[in-house]
Amino acid sequence: MSDFHLVDPEGWEYDLQSVHSAYMGYFQLHSVPWYDRSWGHLFETFEQFLVFSWPVITVTDARTGRAHIVTRLTSIGAFLKMIRTRFGETLPQIDNMLQVTPFETAQRHLRNVNDWTTYKKLYATLPAVALSALRARVRSGDPQAVRSLWASRDKTFLAVGFVWSERNGQTCLEWGYATVRCGHLDGLGAWPPVPGTNYRKGHYVIAEYANKIVNRLNPNYPWMFAFGESQVIPKAKLPRIIQSVISSLVSPDIETLANNLVLVGHGVQADIQRLEEMKIKFPPNTLVIDTATLQRTLSGSTHISSKHQSPRPSIVTLLHSLGIQPPCMLNNAGNDAFMALYAFQRMVDPGSLPKDMVVSTMRQGVVHPTPVPSPQISGQRVPASSIRNHPSMLSTRSSYVGGMVGEVEKLFLTSPISPLLLPVTEGNRSGQAGRAGTLRARGESSQGDRCASPLAMSTVDGVGREGPGKE
Repeated sequence: MSDFHLVDPEGWEYDLQSVHSAYMGYFQLHSVPWYDRSWGHLFETFEQFLVFSWPVITVTDARTGRAHIVTRLTSIGAFLKMIRTRFGETLPQIDNMLQVTPFETAQRHLRNVNDWTTYKKLYATLPAVALSALRARVRSGDPQAVRSLWASRDKTFLAVGFVWSERNGQTCLEWGYATVRCGHLDGLGAWPPVPGTNYRKGHYVIAEYANKIVNRLNPNYPWMFAFGESQVIPKAKLPRIIQSVISSLVSPDIETLANNLVLVGHGVQADIQRLEEMKIKFPPNTLVIDTATLQRTLSGSTHISSKHQSPRPSIVTLLHSLGIQPPCMLNNAGNDAFMALYAFQRMVDPGSLPKDMVVSTMRQGVVHPTPVPSPQISGQRVPASSIRNHPSMLSTRSSYVGGMVGEVEKLFLTSPISPLLLPVTEGNRSGQAGRAGTLRARGESSQGDRCASPLAMSTVDGVGREGPGKE
């Protein structure tokens, strides 16, 4: 094993131990008294069988994902030729040996195995070989590999989302995450996961930029987190918070075993790059799933993004392709992370989720027409007046029937760059859009307290197009 040679894995497809086992089965089936033959000692034990000095490589089966020590058909032919030349008897070339299809395409390290000790050392590397192949298969969107992770019910899937300033790509405005601990839920008998109940989710707004930096080309909505309460934090604490969330979910780094944590994201490579810039560390054995790649694999698409397209795929496109109308505003880091994890579950286990995503997954504060709570910084509340005029402040509207709160209208995006929220001005209440594009509300309202959404206008129970006012 001192010589180092690389070989193409094509043609290396016969599991070495299965060659010995197959011939023992052949002898038994055809009543061949191999133990009385001059060459019989070569089959007494697998260790004796290895004395021939077999050239081998390690690969994983593309179908099963299992790692194997394999040899070539020509090497098996050389072994049979040696028996014919040395002992004067001819053994047939049988066809019941385990044949694998190598997943690897890069060159592999060639080794010669001629004793049990060498084979044992090589066999000990198979778990690491299988893990390396699994990471590659998962990252490439192999549906079988990805679904096996979900079906194992022992992984923790984490989706993260960032919102960055359009003017300065190094300025983080928001961070959000959503995670589901499958092993914990399965242990409690709560399977399959219910997103609104079983996803842990969080959303953080950077205090230094809150209400000061707002994206215009692709508007962000920091105060519209639909699945919990947003927290406002200093930017210096964001890396610590992210690392703490990850640390609470990961298992130890073992070279031969995949981590319990699986990172999920839409265009996840961009998130990984950002995390690395923030010195956030993931264990090397962490698996990574890109929902954009997985969706292309499931749909059979061979489309390759051009250099003129956006480097980050749109989650809106993914949700629309799955027939999902999110009941929340996208371009909010927390909502994006939640919907990415929801879309992932829909792709790998569609039967576990209802066909339509219902509003019941949203937090109580969004379902009822109560004012959006003011954010907090280190336990101190920020005056609501400081955030009322932000483009993302939308009055939650409900219909009332007999004094009871009716159904809340669903909100969804028609374009990732469509400005859905326009502030209502006090000076004009005609309900028409002015030449400058400002939406003017009809009826009573207080200055700065309301926003209107072009997509939220509908007629409910005979109410006019604007719906009822905020209570």
